[in-house]
Amino acid sequence: MVTVDALVWREFGEEHLAELTGLAEACLAVDGGLPLFTTAPLLRARLLQTRTLGAWHDGRLVAAVSVGSDRQPATGTGLVHPAWRGRGLGGRLLSWAEEQAGDADLLLTTETWTPEADPLFTARGFERTFTEWVLRHALTTMPEVAPPDGVRTEPVTLDAELFETYRASFADRPGFVEPSAEDWLGELRDDDGYRPDLSMIARGADGSAVGFVNVIDNWIDQVGVVPGWRGRRVGAYLMGGALRGLAAGGAREAWLCVNDDNPAAGLYRRLGFRDAGRRARYLHRGTSPD
Repeated sequence: MVTVDALVWREFGEEHLAELTGLAEACLAVDGGLPLFTTAPLLRARLLQTRTLGAWHDGRLVAAVSVGSDRQPATGTGLVHPAWRGRGLGGRLLSWAEEQAGDADLLLTTETWTPEADPLFTARGFERTFTEWVLRHALTTMPEVAPPDGVRTEPVTLDAELFETYRASFADRPGFVEPSAEDWLGELRDDDGYRPDLSMIARGADGSAVGFVNVIDNWIDQVGVVPGWRGRRVGAYLMGGALRGLAAGGAREAWLCVNDDNPAAGLYRRLGFRDAGRRARYLHRGTSPD
C-alpha cells in the first residue's frame, strides 16, 4: 500500500481542471451528490479559491482541498478519491484548511456528503448547519396529477407578480432572507439555462397567483405555494407540468435539491423522484473578535 507520506503535495490551478473533474466524478460515482459539481463553473468556485493543495500519486490527483481566505467566513472544499480513503488524507486536508483560515470562521462545503464524513468534521468542532437531498427523476413514467379545483397554469413572466408569489410562498420558511425583487428576477434573467417556457405560475379562479415553479435546464429550481393554497395539490400539479414539459423536450432526467427537514421531500418522492445523494455545510467558529 502506498502511504500518505509517499504522495507529492503541491498547489494546483486552472491548468488542472481536467484532473479536478476526474476526481469529482470519482467521488460522485461512489457517494452521490450534486451532479453539477463536475461542471467547470462550480468546480472553479469550490476548488480554485485563494489557496489550493493537492495530493498526487504517479501523476494522478488523488485528493484536493481549496480555501477562500479572502472572505468572511473563510470557505473550504475538499475531496479524497474513494480508492484513497481510510489513510488519513481527509484529516490532513482538514488540518491544512484550518491553518489557512487562521482565527476566522471556516465554512466547509461538501457537494458529495456521506454519513462517514460527519464524525471527522464534528470531532474537529464543526457544526453541520445545512443538509440537502439531491433527488433525480428518470422521466420514464410521468405522474398523473389532477388539476386542483379552479386552478389554471400559464407560463411565467419575469415581473413583480412572480417575485411576490415567491416571497409569499417562502416568507414563513425558517431562516428565509428576502432578496430584493431586482436581484431575484435579475438572477433568473441572467441565467442562460432558465426555461420560461417550462416555468409556470398557478392562478386561482379569481386570477390571483397561488403558486409557481421555476425550471433551469433540467432542474426544478424552485416551487412554491402561497400559504392559503397549500394542501390542495397546487405544488404537485405545477411539478407534474414541469416534468411533462422536460420529457416532451427530450430530457432524460430531472433533478432537484430539497432540505433535509422540508416536508415537501415526501411529495417529490411520491411524484417519482429518487434519492441521488446529499450535500452539506459545516461551520467552525474561529477565535477572532467580531
